[in-house]
Amino acid sequence: MSTELVTYESIDNIAIITLNRADKLNALDVDLGEALRGALQRFQAGGDKVGILASSNSRAFSVGADLRNPGEIWRFTPSVGVEVDKPLIAAVDGFVVGGAVVLVQFCDLCVAAETTVFSYPEAKVGVSGGLISSLAARIPHKIAMEFVLYASDLTAQRAYEVGMVNKVVPADQLMDAAMDYARTLAQHAPMVLSTLKRFVSEVINKGPSELGGIARRSTEAILDSQDRLEGIASFKEKRAPKFTGK
Repeated sequence: MSTELVTYESIDNIAIITLNRADKLNALDVDLGEALRGALQRFQAGGDKVGILASSNSRAFSVGADLRNPGEIWRFTPSVGVEVDKPLIAAVDGFVVGGAVVLVQFCDLCVAAETTVFSYPEAKVGVSGGLISSLAARIPHKIAMEFVLYASDLTAQRAYEVGMVNKVVPADQLMDAAMDYARTLAQHAPMVLSTLKRFVSEVINKGPSELGGIARRSTEAILDSQDRLEGIASFKEKRAPKFTGK
């Protein structure tokens, strides 16, 4: 069994990205978050056409933020902290809690095992990053408000009924169902898929935390760039900079 916190497997141009902190029920700490961020960046930059986000532990897709060492959820949320313009499918089982719901929220499709339970307890815990707010742009408003304010759990079937989930299947059929979606999408025109995904993103209302995360992604890319180092070096050396856009 792999000891990597997040594993990446490529099958038929499909990236299977698996949360693998099984002993902690995939609690989202800094290290797991950074590993997921790296896997999503690899997916975006590589040749795989479709991604599946899954878990190595059927008891929980993830129990959410590890409160002892919480990662910044926005940093590893697809299309917020990491640009992902390819289709991404969540394959979830067991508990999907807090920040894990956010990860599912920003995937394009979701297949859930019958045993899945979605839970968002931030109002009970007394902490929030706010990314969940745009859930109200993805499912009916009153359902979203009951889920995030009243903190009432959603079963897999109820999540399907309100549009959070595309398909509910027996647990032993979860990855097969996700792969069925992925194989079909992998045959479609990549430019059309990425364009439509981008256009849909522009149609969906974004909350303040989502917009803030996207802005931080862009500014941090500049701060981490070779051009920044070149700009500083050229200033010190009193010469014209040679920027490369990298």
